[in-house]
Order: sequence, then C-alpha cells, then structure tokens
Amino acid sequence: MRFVLALLACTLTLSAQTYVLKAAHLFDGKSDQAVSPGLIVVSGDKITAIGGALPPGAQVIDLGDATLLPGFIDAHTHLTMDFDPDYNGARLRQTERTIPEQAIRATLNARKTLLAGFTTVRDVGSSDFLDVGLRNSINSGVVPGPRMLVAVHAIGATGGHCDDGAGFRFGFLNHEAGPEDGVVDSADQARFAVRFNIKYGADVIKTCPTGGVLSPTDAVDAPQLTQSELDALVTAAHDLRRKTAAHAHGAEGAKRAIRAGIDSIEHGTFLDDEALRMMREHGTYLVPTLSVRAGIAESKFPPLVQQKADTAMKAQDDLVHRALASGVKIALGTDAAVYPHGDNALEFVLLVKDGMTPAQALRAGTSVDATLLGLDSQLGTLEPGKMADIVAVPGDPLKEIRATQSVLFVMRSGHIYRNDRSQKF
Repeated sequence: MRFVLALLACTLTLSAQTYVLKAAHLFDGKSDQAVSPGLIVVSGDKITAIGGALPPGAQVIDLGDATLLPGFIDAHTHLTMDFDPDYNGARLRQTERTIPEQAIRATLNARKTLLAGFTTVRDVGSSDFLDVGLRNSINSGVVPGPRMLVAVHAIGATGGHCDDGAGFRFGFLNHEAGPEDGVVDSADQARFAVRFNIKYGADVIKTCPTGGVLSPTDAVDAPQLTQSELDALVTAAHDLRRKTAAHAHGAEGAKRAIRAGIDSIEHGTFLDDEALRMMREHGTYLVPTLSVRAGIAESKFPPLVQQKADTAMKAQDDLVHRALASGVKIALGTDAAVYPHGDNALEFVLLVKDGMTPAQALRAGTSVDATLLGLDSQLGTLEPGKMADIVAVPGDPLKEIRATQSVLFVMRSGHIYRNDRSQKF
C-alpha cells in the first residue's frame, strides 16, 4: 500500500510540473500591442500567472528574442484528408485506400498541424468517422495532435457539394447516399442527419447550403438547401447545444443560412452587401479560408472545376475588404487539405495582406476563434486559469506577421511538443 501511495504521489508531482516561459515579448490574444518582456507561469495544464516572481523549483525555459502567444486555432480543417494536386488521381486514390491507411495518414496531418502551432482545430467534415477516431486518439494520448472539434458528415443536398457520390456513375458506390451519409432532401431528413451525427460523436454541425469549388457537378454559387431545411438543421443543432457552420460561396444560400441562425459562414466568396449586412446584424462569423489559393495554384483540375476555382480566387480579396468595412466578425480558418497540412499560418499573412492589422489577424486565430468555437472560457488568450496552450515565434509578429510561419515552441495543455530553443535552467 505504501508503495502504491508513493507511486501516486510521484505521478501527481509529475503531472503538476511547473514551467516558467520567458521571451522578449508577449501577445495575450486580446490586446492591440505586445508587452515586453514576456513571462508565463504554467502548472500542470493551466496558466497560473502572467509576469511576477519565479516560483521555487520551476523549470525555466528562456526563448530569447521571441514572442509568446496563445496556441493558434484553425476553425476550418480536414485532417483526415490529404492534399493532392492531382484532382482526378486523388479521387481515385481515396476509393483505393483502406480505412486503416486513411486513419494512419490522418495522424501525420494532425502532428504537422500541432507542430505548426495550431493547438486547436475545428474539423468540418470527414467520412467513415475518421475524424471521431482521430479526435479520440489525440484526447487519450495515443497520437500527438491538436484539440479537435469534429463534424462527422457535412450535411447537404442530393448531388450537392456535400454528396460524396456526386460525379460517380450511378451504382458505383455501395448505396445511394442518404441522411446517415449527410445527404438530405427535406426538413425531417435534415433534423435526423443532425441527430445522427451528434449520436456518433459530432461536436459541431457543418452544412453545405451552396455549391462548391472542388465538387465536380454543381455551380459554385447555386443554393442547394431550402430555407425550411436549414431552419430545421440549425434549430436541431442548437437545441442539442452544438454550433453550426455553413459552407457557402453564393449569396442566396448564405442568406438562407444566416436567417436560420447559422454561427459561421465558411468561404463566403460571392457574398453580396446584403448578406454582409445580415451577418453583422446577426453576429454571424465569416471564415474566409484564403489559404486555399496556395493549394489551388499547385493543382491540376478538370475544366469545370478549374473555371470555378479561377472565378472564386479572384473574388476572395474583395470579400475580405468588404467584410472588414461592413464590421463583420472574421475568424481564421484555412480549409487545410485543399493545401498542404502544416502551412496553416499562411492565413495570418493573407488576412494582413487583405487589410487586417497584425493584431487583428492574430486575434482572429486566437480569441475570436475561441469564441466562435465556444471555447473562450478555456482558450484563446493568455490569462491565469486558461489552458496552457502557448506558442512562440521569433521576433515580433506585430511587426512582421510572417513570423507566425516559423513557430519555434509549442505547448498544448501544459505538455511541450516543440522547443527549437532548448535553453533550460
């Protein structure tokens, strides 16, 4: 018994390891400026102090000329999918790879994302419950990765952007997709699909009220769900205390989602001024996913998809300029898998290019995202009592936002996953 108690005491001591993180600067995720110098005390999985005296017995990690920031958040990822610039080949390979192989590959994507400083992601659509399995494996410590909120199947209409069978001949798949696969054609089916997803592990509900860029058979801006279908979907999700996200390029489909009470519009490429006004009035977030241009520029598409991609990429920058001018809340999301995983910080750079200040862009990927995801009581800012999700980048990202692409330190829930400047005293 004494041995067991001693072992338990040792375990508790180890789990409550105290660190002091020091750097030249600190950006807390909610301010306009950084403070200098930066000092954070971490005990166990929580931040216990910002600044102040060094606790006795703490392990000090001095990161030098760097800036400490909250762990980055990406509100739009697909960690169970791989970036592949060969569009037709990628569709074929997806049908050839076994589920275990896809799951193993997903763990690599998760690791790359975490080491890039993104300690939390919202993963908005997967197949075969791979996202649930990845989230659970990360949570149990089996594989390293970011904290995940998962959507299971994205929900859309027959033949629409969320219908994985679109573009294949009839009978190619084992069965015609239905609500269990996220394909719905009535309000009742939309409610069922929401409840089915939540039953099997969904933290968030994602829907597709318009066409998409990379789907092979639809117009990118065409509405694909009716108002009654979206009303039922959003109400069912909110009743079960899940937030909702709408893939929406076109204005009409987006406006239907906004009227239904959707929490965020993803992409939003062709939103008109009325849609932006509605978003501001309803408090709907915009997640513009600008980073997709990096993957699309590398990719080879069939003519219809290429035409849609070219049109959409030309509209992205104007959208962000108009959204900023309209006072719409902008959150950071990248659509990782449409471009290589691990390059998520490119989104900070592109948001600044489109008119955000570096501080606004950093808040978009920290405190704003945390609020959108409903995690602001735990994450998004550097404050005592918050989870110890902390990253460091060289220099001062408020002066050079590209520093976010060179993360040198990553801590998630008090565990260090990366330290390129291992000065420990």
